[in-house]
Amino acid sequence: MARYILRRLLQAIPLLLLVSIISFFIMQLTPGGPMAMYLMNPKVTAADIARLEHLYGLDQPIYVQYFKWLWALLHGNLGFSYKTGQPVLAMILSRLPNTLELMIAAFILAVAVAIPAGIFSAVRRYTFGDHVVTVFTFMGVAIPSFWFGLMLQLLFSVQLGWLPSAGMMTIGAPFSLLDRIRHLILPAFMLGLLSMAGWTRYMRSSMLDALSEDYIRTARAKGLAERVVHWKHAVKNALIPVITIMGLEIPSWFAGAVITETVFAWPGMGRLYWDSVGSRDYPVLMGALMLTTFMVVVGNLVADVLYGIVDPRIRYD
Repeated sequence: MARYILRRLLQAIPLLLLVSIISFFIMQLTPGGPMAMYLMNPKVTAADIARLEHLYGLDQPIYVQYFKWLWALLHGNLGFSYKTGQPVLAMILSRLPNTLELMIAAFILAVAVAIPAGIFSAVRRYTFGDHVVTVFTFMGVAIPSFWFGLMLQLLFSVQLGWLPSAGMMTIGAPFSLLDRIRHLILPAFMLGLLSMAGWTRYMRSSMLDALSEDYIRTARAKGLAERVVHWKHAVKNALIPVITIMGLEIPSWFAGAVITETVFAWPGMGRLYWDSVGSRDYPVLMGALMLTTFMVVVGNLVADVLYGIVDPRIRYD
């Protein structure tokens, strides 16, 4: 297993390098540029712009800028923000725990709803309960996430007053776990909604396939209770393709966090990325993109490792 993980990580190096090249060159070729935010300031002269471009190395050819950025990255330096002047790595590390907290809460919520709902829908296929689950999953896929987040705020914060509408803590109040959870409920539900709906449909389809297999008929012929047949024999095999989807989707939650954290003013990576897009802060954008790419690689690797845990027949050489 250790050799397999090491080999997969080594294979990811060319992928990360290719993503960095494409992202860097496309970013540099977009209209505007990091100096665009200074052009609207009448106090900033052309000489000031030229001095800033020289300071950040923007007056050099694009390929020179890339190799300097790559060399710094190999030494653990992601550069400095054009907007704030702070180290990019420090900015990312200060926001990353908040995003991971939101993602973990959304993942737990999505799994806790999707897996039982998918199993229930498959076991009770074509019943009223199955139709209800299907309607809710279609709604979850079709509803725009930003609109859903606003409706959550309107209902639970403005109308009912049960939950806070934004932020991750009550300003001026001492830290409280209950207060943090109350601030986390709405953004976690918004972030996990799409995956929750999709995973429910995948779990239902995979469970139906498992229930039609010969070993399920054999288990029933032995006189085993339906509960044992479903949970001991069918669920484990049905989880394998669902784990694949989970491993692929979880890293994409960084993109979903951009909308969620903006709507709920959650101070995480998504909010940092959104602010950096508006200010053309290329070093921060590159750092966020590389982190997201690395998470995609790790997510796929974790999914492959979980295969061996769920299905003992799978072996890695």
